[in-house]
Amino acid sequence: MKLYFSTRHISALRELPLTQRLALLSQASAKLSAPEKLLLNVLKLIILVPAFVLILYAPKDWLNLLWAALVLATYPLILKPVQYGLSEKYLPDNLTQGDKDHV
Repeated sequence: MKLYFSTRHISALRELPLTQRLALLSQASAKLSAPEKLLLNVLKLIILVPAFVLILYAPKDWLNLLWAALVLATYPLILKPVQYGLSEKYLPDNLTQGDKDHV
């Protein structure tokens, strides 16, 4: 599985505008298998649980809010590349121009 930090790096979507790339990725994400969805959900929990624990301890030390914000900032940096990599295999390999216009 490759990690893609941008939708432009996915070869099947390279020529498409952003809205079409996101629509196709949304459709591909809906086709993920149960283990793949489980992996994404576990990654979400690994990121979100520590953030909420830090927020819980914020009344004792306000610096925990900064740490929580830092942890939450990593959420899209970690999760999106993994999601794009898992969804890539569910994208059509070659889109014809007619498909590109109707997506």
